[in-house]
Order: sequence, then C-alpha cells, then structure tokens
Amino acid sequence: MHLLFFLSRVFKKTSGHGHIALYLGKRDFVDHVDSVEVVDGVVKVDPSGLNGRKVFVYLACAFRYGSDDLDVIGMSFRRDIWVQRVQIYPPTGGSTAKTPMQESLMKKVGEQGYPFAFQMPTDLPCSVSLQPGPNDSGKACGVDFEVKAYIANNADNADEVIEKKDTCRLMIRKIQFAPANNKPGPKAEICKQFMMTDKPVHLEVSTEKEIYYHGDPIMVKVKINNETSKVVKKIKISVEQSTCVVLYSSDTYVKPVSTEEFGETINANSTFEKSFQITPTLANNQEKRGLSVDGRLKDEDTRLASTTLSQGEKEMQGIIVAYKVKVNLIVSGGGLLGGLTASDVTAEVPLTLMSPKPAGEPSVIYCINI
Repeated sequence: MHLLFFLSRVFKKTSGHGHIALYLGKRDFVDHVDSVEVVDGVVKVDPSGLNGRKVFVYLACAFRYGSDDLDVIGMSFRRDIWVQRVQIYPPTGGSTAKTPMQESLMKKVGEQGYPFAFQMPTDLPCSVSLQPGPNDSGKACGVDFEVKAYIANNADNADEVIEKKDTCRLMIRKIQFAPANNKPGPKAEICKQFMMTDKPVHLEVSTEKEIYYHGDPIMVKVKINNETSKVVKKIKISVEQSTCVVLYSSDTYVKPVSTEEFGETINANSTFEKSFQITPTLANNQEKRGLSVDGRLKDEDTRLASTTLSQGEKEMQGIIVAYKVKVNLIVSGGGLLGGLTASDVTAEVPLTLMSPKPAGEPSVIYCINI
C-alpha cells in the first residue's frame, strides 16, 4: 500500500533577502478540546546567506490590544500568552519522522527543506478578534497565532537585533467545531411575586437543543403561568455575548447581539406557552465596537465568535466567549397606580453557538494507491 498526500494549495512566505522561505499546507488548525492538531510545516534554507547564523522557527499565541502604528514610545501592544521555539538549521539531531503534510511539502521544496512541528496545549484560547469601530484603523485587538521563521545567532536573545529581511511569517488560526452529540437544550425557571399581590408569575424558558450553528434560528420555548392580577404586556427575547478578557486580570464585556420584542398579552390568572425564533448574526451587528468575532485571516469572511469550549477546570488565558438567551416579561401594574408599578420577570439559559465540523478538508486530498 502506498500513501500519497496532495496539497491543492500551499501557503508560502519568503524572507526579504530570499535566504529562507516558510511553507504551510494549511492555516486552520482544529482544537478538539482534549487535543489540538499539530502545526507542521517546512522551511527552505539557503545556507550561503546565513553567515554562520542559525535558523529558528517559533509558534506564538499572543493577545494584541493596540495597533502597531501606535507603538511610538516603545510600549508593547502585544503580549505573548504562549511561545515555543525550535532550531531547524543546522539540524540538532532531533526526531526525523515526518507527517504526511511535511512529506508532500518536502517534495515541493527539495533538499533544502527542513521540517518543523509544534504541539499546542489545550488551554490556549481560539483565534478571536474584537470588532473595531467604524472609525478605527489598524489591526484589530484580539488573540492571534503566528508562525515565524528567522535567522539569528540565538533563539531568544533580547539584545540581538533581528532585521525584518531575516524573517518570514504566516498567521494561522486555532478553531473549534461543534461537538457531534447535540443534547436537548437547557431549561431555567423563575417564580416572582410582586408587592400588593399574594400569588406569583411563573416563567419557564428552554431551548430546543444545546448547540446552535451560526446563522440558524434559535428556538426559544416560553411557558408562563400568571397567577397575579397583573397583565404581561409583552415578551422581550435577546441573545447576549459575553467576552471575558483574561490577562493581568479578568474583565468581562456583555453585548446584545440580537433582540426581539413580541407583543403577546398574558392576562391575569391565565397560562401561556409558545416557541419563538431569534437569529443572531454579525450582519446585524457591524457597527458594534468590541464585539467578539472569529479571528479572520485577510480578505476572508467572518462571523460572530464561537462559544469557547474549555477542558474541565483548566484556566485559559486570552479571550473566552460565551452566550446566553434572556427572556424578559414586561408586567403592567394594576389598580390605581397603573404603569407606575410596572415590573419585569427575567430568566436566562446558556447558549452554545458554533460552526459545524466540515464534512471534509477541501484544501487537502488523500489518495491511497494499492
């Protein structure tokens, strides 16, 4: 049996002087929660231009919180969350086993190709960007991943100046897909009693399933038992995105990404049960500054950031994204005071919003000849 591995597209970046070139077979690497795909590639090295120096490759996960254009006083606007470096030339005598991806790249690069591979830990965040405002310029804040090859005397020496022409880099993405096992959605109940009433309003909220895909309508089931003398005037349903930025401290930002009002009236001493649809999309939130969106590569489509699936209690740095569905009942006041005693009843349930796992890898074709 002979295994062939073909690449329909190769990503390449060459250094300014042309002495090194970085090759990757893909730029999206999947986080399966309990493991992450290996980041593997090849660097082509022309030893004649090294002048005794070495060639290194690093993979870095970093949080960017400002534009490089603003870095005029030596202040860093990029904080590394995780970095791993490896020397590829001269070879250090490490493992010589190659992945099928590297075998295919080596055939393209030739004898000057040197493979490298990185295994990311499972507690790194996925690629996420914070949507800039309409008048913002420069790179968006967020978490990004970068593979960089460079020529230097040492792998990481703060005193050594590495010129831009001695480097080549490619941005990659760490992404997660929705698990295959979609369970029934969560349920929340609340019972609220108002002043001047001896009986409460019961509200029960649930979603049809645990996981929804980007762009699909979310089915929200609402059950109400109004035992009071008040009237429920309308029902407000919203989906909120919660972005937790975990660096030196934890800051959480909550933004609504979809809000609908339904003019349903539930009279005193009556019950109500109905399912409503609500669909959060990035298209309806283009002007919302600071909203988390999937970390995108240049000129590619993007969408609202996916829910971050974490592994157990492991602490994760960077950006963690979560969603919830909130149902709010607007209850009118009764008696002489009327609207002055209006109140509301609120219940919320968590929501997992993700992309489905693709049926196949369009950029990679496996061909087995027997």
